Amino acid sequence: MIYGTDYHVHTIYSDGKREPETYIEAALKLGLREIGFSDHLNPAGGPPDWCMPHDRLPQYAEHVLRLKRDHKDIAVRLGLEIDYLPGTEGVTDRIINSFPFDYIVGSVHYLGDETVDLGPEFYIGKDIDLIYENYFNLVCEAASTGFFDIMGHPDLVRIHRYRPVADITHLYSMMASAFEIHDVAFELNTNGRNKPLRDFYPDSHYLHLFAEHGVPVTVNSDAHFPERVGQFFSEGYDLLKRAGYREMAVFSGRERFMIPLQGR
Repeated sequence: MIYGTDYHVHTIYSDGKREPETYIEAALKLGLREIGFSDHLNPAGGPPDWCMPHDRLPQYAEHVLRLKRDHKDIAVRLGLEIDYLPGTEGVTDRIINSFPFDYIVGSVHYLGDETVDLGPEFYIGKDIDLIYENYFNLVCEAASTGFFDIMGHPDLVRIHRYRPVADITHLYSMMASAFEIHDVAFELNTNGRNKPLRDFYPDSHYLHLFAEHGVPVTVNSDAHFPERVGQFFSEGYDLLKRAGYREMAVFSGRERFMIPLQGR
């Protein structure tokens, strides 16, 4: 029996659709052992339609910490998904040290002033090879900061199915090497199946590179609805095993522990 965890869940505190309690109920029904909340927060303060306002952070943290104390049937973890935005390092440092987080998910949504995931118009008429190169470089830069425990959807730039002309194996090799050097985990994010991509992040064709570099991994749903907690996890576990993974990362108090990735 796999020790199931889901560390990437969004609630009404950012762009999720329900209260934290409903995600815990869903996790319990699935038999997960841990559920972690990681609502979006942008260190620059926006945009409010999908990120938590900074002044709601205390309420969010206190809510999750209360659930952590109250639940003995499942381990509840306090996390946060923070955008990596060069130039906001001071704000990010202050935020992640303001509450007793169990882990911090780092993500790259922005290239410059635009997000890569909200619509295909970002890609139209542009050099896709250059977009990928810039995006992967920024993810590696984020990993180097030491702020993050887990790198979220590390190739989100694939979301709208725009693909480079060139072979991009070297970009995944570079990313795997950066994660290894800076001792940061990544997630196999199953929510890409619900997006135009219809696939997981990162591309499963390159998972073996992360395994060869010994990069720790978690399987996360990036759920914005309770119904998507733990979604497609069986397939995710199988992909990791085929890539050479034999263990997964779990987190508590910003410490990482490794547990066996066992069969059902």
